[in-house]
Amino acid sequence: MGLWIAANEGAKFWLSVMNNLRNRGVEDILIAVVDGLKGFPDAINAAFPEATVQTCIVHLVRHSLNFCGWKDRKTVANDLKRIYQATDDVEAEKALADFEAEWGQKYPSIAPSWRRAWQEVIPFSRLPAGGAQNHLHHKCD
Repeated sequence: MGLWIAANEGAKFWLSVMNNLRNRGVEDILIAVVDGLKGFPDAINAAFPEATVQTCIVHLVRHSLNFCGWKDRKTVANDLKRIYQATDDVEAEKALADFEAEWGQKYPSIAPSWRRAWQEVIPFSRLPAGGAQNHLHHKCD
């Protein structure tokens, strides 16, 4: 759809990209999957108010594992799956609470990072069963 180059990837830059897309004829975005850049969801919704913004779960898991010791990474990653593979937002919230009960003391930064992004974490839970898993088969660099 385009190629944009900037010195940095701030929210102002992404708002200009979204406005450029709108000006070029994009009428709406159904769902946008984004990394954790602060202000990016607001930029999308400013130009496309009906768009659903979903945090990239791969980025969120990778971010979470940065707080985790090497010996626990596989287990923590598997426990995080219960959150993003939940069938609905209620089950996801319970899975997050269970995760926090299990790992919160050892890794106190992980669960709060998911809670801060929660409104952008749960849109996949509104998709039909298997929806989130079908969207996780990509590699983020």
